[in-house]
Amino acid sequence: MSSNKNALIRYKTIDNCLRNRTKLWTLEDLIDACSDALYEYEGKYDLVSKRTVQLDIQNMRSEKLGYNAPIEVFQKKFYRYSEPDFSIKNIPVNENDIKVMNDAVQILKQFKDFSIFKEMNGVIQKLEDSVYASKQKAIIHLDKNERLKGLEFIDTLYDAILNKNVLKIEYKSFKARETNYYIIHPQLLKEYNNRWFLITWDEMTYLTLALDRVISIEKINAEYIDKNIDGDHFFKEVIGVTVSQRNRPMNVIFWIDKNNAPYVKTKPFHHSQEIIEELEDGTVFKISVQINFELERVILGFGESIKIIQPTKLKRKIIHKLRIAYKNYEE
Repeated sequence: MSSNKNALIRYKTIDNCLRNRTKLWTLEDLIDACSDALYEYEGKYDLVSKRTVQLDIQNMRSEKLGYNAPIEVFQKKFYRYSEPDFSIKNIPVNENDIKVMNDAVQILKQFKDFSIFKEMNGVIQKLEDSVYASKQKAIIHLDKNERLKGLEFIDTLYDAILNKNVLKIEYKSFKARETNYYIIHPQLLKEYNNRWFLITWDEMTYLTLALDRVISIEKINAEYIDKNIDGDHFFKEVIGVTVSQRNRPMNVIFWIDKNNAPYVKTKPFHHSQEIIEELEDGTVFKISVQINFELERVILGFGESIKIIQPTKLKRKIIHKLRIAYKNYEE
């Protein structure tokens, strides 16, 4: 159970205790009550520390959580609410709070059938009931496809990364005639263009594995190698998911015609994008990226509206692909 959820259980337990004014509550009583409550949720008994409950009371008293709970100590020993009717469950919510929660619920609802969010179904329903979100139609729609092959492995891979487990994966790429087996140290899950990928270390190099090509996964007993990947840094020099440990980024200079230039300005190919020159018939841009498959796909997607100026190697590759594409339409 997450530490945040444990804290919420303790806050709720302390609140229930202090609302019960038929009993005098010592710090030891609150510790026992919190330990019992966590046992009910986790199925194992671990005594909550004195320091933890003291910090919980301090947090409940403060504005940090919005509770401002009037917890007082009387007779130098017992805890209670100075306001008998107070409860953290009665914290007022204003109209703007309800609107913000409504918007959040509508976004969360779009993920509730996604396997990794299954545990959230009950939480989302409670939120929806509490803030009357069912009266509001969704005005934000996210692109997703829960039926993609391989999504059933996300939970297993997520847990393996979280718990630092080594895995044996049976995998067959689109180009391979037979399946391959890899012993891997999973590092990061990545979504790109509505497909999911696993970034992993196989004790020699990084591998990028598409989840829709995974056949089976088996946990094995081996020492895990943690490469401590930061996603923003790892993908900093690329478009998409194909990262080379050998290739350095290159300056890619390209022209976009005047009809499509505004779209490229407002939705850059890459965070490094800058404008080199404004021309009468279009705009010249520059990005600094590794040359990979995803970059080529983006370029080809602009068809006749784009022209690669540099580097020459990329320009020739695009010309070659366009010639093959043209032949597909020759009779």
